[in-house]
Amino acid sequence: MKTKNILVFFLALASVLLSLTVVNAAEIADVYSVEVDGIYALGNDASVTAGETITLKVYFDALEDASDVSIRAEIEGDKIDVQDRSGPFTIENGYAYKKTLTLNIPYELKDEVSDDVDLVIKIWNKDHKTEETMTLRVQRPTYNIDVMSISVSQTVEAGDTVPVDVVIKNIGYNSLDDLYVTAQITDLNVKSTTYFGDIVAFQCYDEDGLACDEDDEDNSRGRFYLKIPYDAASGIYNLEVEVKNSDLTIVENKQIIVKNDFSAGNVIVTGMSQNVAKGQDAEYELLIVNPTNKLKVYRIVPESSGQLTSSVSQSVVAVPAGSTKTVKVIANTNSEGTYNFNVNVFAGENLVNTVTLSANVSGTSFAAPVVILAIVLAIVLLVLLVVLIVLVGKKPEKQDEELGESYY
Repeated sequence: MKTKNILVFFLALASVLLSLTVVNAAEIADVYSVEVDGIYALGNDASVTAGETITLKVYFDALEDASDVSIRAEIEGDKIDVQDRSGPFTIENGYAYKKTLTLNIPYELKDEVSDDVDLVIKIWNKDHKTEETMTLRVQRPTYNIDVMSISVSQTVEAGDTVPVDVVIKNIGYNSLDDLYVTAQITDLNVKSTTYFGDIVAFQCYDEDGLACDEDDEDNSRGRFYLKIPYDAASGIYNLEVEVKNSDLTIVENKQIIVKNDFSAGNVIVTGMSQNVAKGQDAEYELLIVNPTNKLKVYRIVPESSGQLTSSVSQSVVAVPAGSTKTVKVIANTNSEGTYNFNVNVFAGENLVNTVTLSANVSGTSFAAPVVILAIVLAIVLLVLLVVLIVLVGKKPEKQDEELGESYY
């Protein structure tokens, strides 16, 4: 029985020694140095910043002659793992090698300003493998803010007052003081700024999960009201949200669509083309529409074309809210031909609309249709009047003779 136990012991010992030999034989490389952005991280606790991209330089000696070798660096996080890989390549036993990898440091720091993560370096092929694990200290950036949401209607109408809701969160190492947030659409010259105050680095909670201090919050929210101009052209605009204090400036953007049914329809023309004789005035009427809820002042600027000159009855016209005004445009030339000219309508310095008018000028005199009709009617009435006078003045002689015979 003793002999059997001794035999079992020696077999077990041989098995352990054999497994150690196999393990040692399985090692493909001896990693003797790892640099993280120039900091020696193997055996040391190197610190990195959350959200940044780091460069890893791995130095190792080959322990085998091997082909199809790969190297991988991986950061193992609670929510997400990030990694970079290089290869395949070939190594020769006894020689030193360096491989460079890049990694994006994950941002998983919720209730801490810093924490530890594992960085694993693996070098392998189908027959051999070497792994090294080291600790990295991940810290929040010194000052940083996250614009968590920008809530606004995707499509808005010109003239509307648009609410914009903004939520921000402090994701930096330190608290942020005296924050100002601005929402603006630069192309429309629309801007609104609100004071958000101070935001701590992270919100404190007690053992029961309740906030330690109701005033100490790591996030803040606010609402802005942007008045879209009535004369804003339809199109896609960039809504910019800027968070700023003395330590940082963060800008986030969001696109919105502005629709304007009035931008091309607030000038109505009655008769865009006129036929006139040389030297005769061509007259046009522009109906200026003010669709807004306040008084608008428009400038009417006609353009000349060739030998044709143009003018307006009013170069500046004030149109009350929701009303219209009529402006007369007059064009004249002593040369025959077809002339096209523009009339520009401005609201302040903004071009609201441009209408193109046409004048067909010939040597024939063109009378207005109403005048021609009046002349025709006058001639007809004159003829009828003459006929009536003739009929009244004519005596019925035969009838008189018959009447005379009845008395005698």
